[in-house]
Amino acid sequence: MKITYFGHSAFRIETGASVILIDPFLTGNPHFKGDVAAATEGVTHIVLSHGHADHVGDTVELAKRHGCKVVGNFELVNWLGKQGAGNGEGGNTGGTIAFDDFTVTFTQAFHSSGHVEENGTVTYLGMPNGLVFHFDDGPTVYHMGDTDIFADMALIEELHAPKIAMVPVGDRFTMGAAVAALACRRYFNFDTIVPIHWGTFPILDATPDKFAEAMEGDAGKIRNPTIGEAFAV
Repeated sequence: MKITYFGHSAFRIETGASVILIDPFLTGNPHFKGDVAAATEGVTHIVLSHGHADHVGDTVELAKRHGCKVVGNFELVNWLGKQGAGNGEGGNTGGTIAFDDFTVTFTQAFHSSGHVEENGTVTYLGMPNGLVFHFDDGPTVYHMGDTDIFADMALIEELHAPKIAMVPVGDRFTMGAAVAALACRRYFNFDTIVPIHWGTFPILDATPDKFAEAMEGDAGKIRNPTIGEAFAV
């Protein structure tokens, strides 16, 4: 399995016959300096945590170009279908969708989800979610989405035992560094943690350094990959 971080909350996972994009906010993402076409080549699935623009990102354009599956909350997938991303697979919190060589389970996340129109009207796009991926040929991955800490994270560990985590640490719109570290240390037994949702906008923490400090003796689990470069797991 190869994982590439594109900054903010966006990832590419290559495993088996599948190429998965998570929250593909590439165009307009100040951390992503690469070529969108190259970064998304061969995509088979786009999986979304929620409907905010900095997570939906390039989904519609990529779905039109590649004909890939678009996976997410029921309301979000239906809305995206009306925008032209027609190959949708909708689910909801607690549900699991199976594909050829992986499954994705929707967990809860404490956040919001909607699309803001130019006139300020907000279109409700269902509940936000975390995403747990089980792979035929790789470790279980938990993308927390945008969230605060919650005690039922203990059940996610019990049910899924994820080993790789993408954890929001930037504060303001998600939990901040200290709370994110508490969530990781109290509820999970991760092998690898990629801190996400930091530094993309000025009102977020500029770096994940405070998260590393708060992780104390578990700071060795943190991986800060070079944006746009794949790493193997």
